[in-house]
This record gives sequence, structure tokens and C-alpha cells, in this order.
Amino acid sequence: MEKNLSILEKVIGYKFHNKHLLMQAMTHSSYANEKKLGKLGCNERLEFLGDAVLELISSDFLFATYPGIPEGELTKKRASMVCEPSLAYCARQFGLPEYLFLGKGEDMTGGRNRDSIVSDATEALLGAIYLDGGFANAKEFVLKFILNDMEHKQLFYDSKTILQEIVQENGRQTVEYQLVKEEGPDHNKSFTVNALVNGKIMGAGFGHTKKAAEQAAAYEAIRKMKQ
Repeated sequence: MEKNLSILEKVIGYKFHNKHLLMQAMTHSSYANEKKLGKLGCNERLEFLGDAVLELISSDFLFATYPGIPEGELTKKRASMVCEPSLAYCARQFGLPEYLFLGKGEDMTGGRNRDSIVSDATEALLGAIYLDGGFANAKEFVLKFILNDMEHKQLFYDSKTILQEIVQENGRQTVEYQLVKEEGPDHNKSFTVNALVNGKIMGAGFGHTKKAAEQAAAYEAIRKMKQ
């Protein structure tokens, strides 16, 4: 375990003084229950703290980056940047799911692929960094792993909305999403979806939820249409 987490420290570029905080940040409630660590043995309290730290850092970032944008637009931007799928996507980019401590049942039923579990752990990790190394280290982590490459991420997360806008601007018909394939057991399904514009397939996407597959298909369609 220790060895595992020391690799994670290298990946994120932050070395913990208190290793217990890092261990707790990676501990899901299913593992805490299985190992009888009690209610306080999992990452839920750290997630609560990390959520607040993330909101402050992302608000500060947006306020400085977009001086001409009104409050309502800033709120919308922040919501799309720090939403569950967005955080899970960011976490997967640096391999966080493989360091999670999950109960056997949770692990076997695809817990490592679940956006809710992965995004909660990302917030818990941020809370742990904040407690261990202060605000500056927490901010550095967020800027490096969550608020990086914002244009690409926003395009990916708002792709269904953006595709709809492009299609309407060009006076075409609405976009349709067609479920092509549904595979796997109930607890760990995967979906393949086509995005159709004017009845023509413009993009295909894959995901562990229908919504994620539709977003991926819309993203492909936007890329094709922009070319």
C-alpha cells in the first residue's frame, strides 16, 4: 500500500508529511466498512473539505481569467469545470483510480470506473493536500490537474450543447443520438452511441453511461464538422 501511494505522490508532484492523510483520501467507505475502520476511516470528511477548497480556487481562477464575464456566466463555467464527470475525467488523466482502496464487492462491480467514486476521491485528495501543505500547494494541484487545458475540457463536457448550437446556426435539423450497442452486466455496463446530424452519422462515442457515450459522440461530430 505504502509503495502504491508513494508512486501517486510522484505522479502529482506532492510529498505528504502526514501519509495517513493520503491513505484516508484514497479510502472509499466500502473499504472502511470491510476493514472495520469506522465511519471516520473513509475519505468523506476530506471530500467535504476538498469540495470547498476547489470552489474557492476555481472561482478565483475564473474571476481573474475572465474579467469581462458577468456572475451568471462565471457560475455556469465553474459548474461545468468542477462537475462530477469533469473531475473524474481529470483524475483518470493522471491515473488516480488505480490507487483507490475499495471494498472487494465495490471493486468487482466496477467501482473504479464510477464517476461519483473517482470525483469524490479527487476532492478528498485536494482536501488532504490542503490540510497537509496549505493553500498554495492545494492551488498548485488544482491548476496543474483540474484547471489545465480548459478549452478542450469545456468542449468535451459541453459537447452536446455546443453541437446543438452549431447545427442550429447552420439552419440544419436537430441532432439525434442512436444507441448502437449496450454491453456488460447491470453494475458495469458500457454503451456505444452514434451522433446523427440530418440523419447522417457524424460521430461515434463510447462510455459507461449513455450520457457519457452521447457526449463523446457529440465531441467527435464537432471535430469532424470543424474540419
